[in-house]
Amino acid sequence: MKKLWVMAALVVATQVGIAQTLTKKPATATATNTAKVTATVTAIDPTNRTVTLKGSKGNVVELAMGDDVRNFEQIKVGDVVVAQYTKAMSLTLTKKGVTSASQQASMSRSAAGDKPGGAVGREVTVIADVVAVDPKAQTVRLKGAGGKMVDVLVDNPEILARVHKGDHVEAVYKEAVAISVEPAAAKK
Repeated sequence: MKKLWVMAALVVATQVGIAQTLTKKPATATATNTAKVTATVTAIDPTNRTVTLKGSKGNVVELAMGDDVRNFEQIKVGDVVVAQYTKAMSLTLTKKGVTSASQQASMSRSAAGDKPGGAVGREVTVIADVVAVDPKAQTVRLKGAGGKMVDVLVDNPEILARVHKGDHVEAVYKEAVAISVEPAAAKK
């Protein structure tokens, strides 16, 4: 699955466009970005387990597929690889206790006999101290467990007005990559 992640990272690096959604709830600000990329399989080397992909802008990438990429033999020249990368950040302004951090990872892959595909993701939850609020930049600087600092964009003025230096907040960061291989379109 590590190779699948590398594949996703490389394909996403060629992203065509990003859609952004912003959701605002009374005590939570959430921003989500999603990038969807497609590439066509132009060559396969079964001996070395490599696949050559050509993106919509003509960029070509050769990727090595490890043994953990199930159903490699199902990939055919002309198949379309679809990668979707999503990341989201939510900031909930609740008075929380001591700074902390936790992380959960998830992974899935296609069933035996299906076209290759899968998804990997992670969710990081941090209880952090607010060390600075910059209304002009619409950012809140958080200091988490271990002293790590991060600036978070809070573009909802109502929420930003309720955040003060010294507050404890919960920040949740999620990211996921899903990859699927779709058969080549039938020729007419």
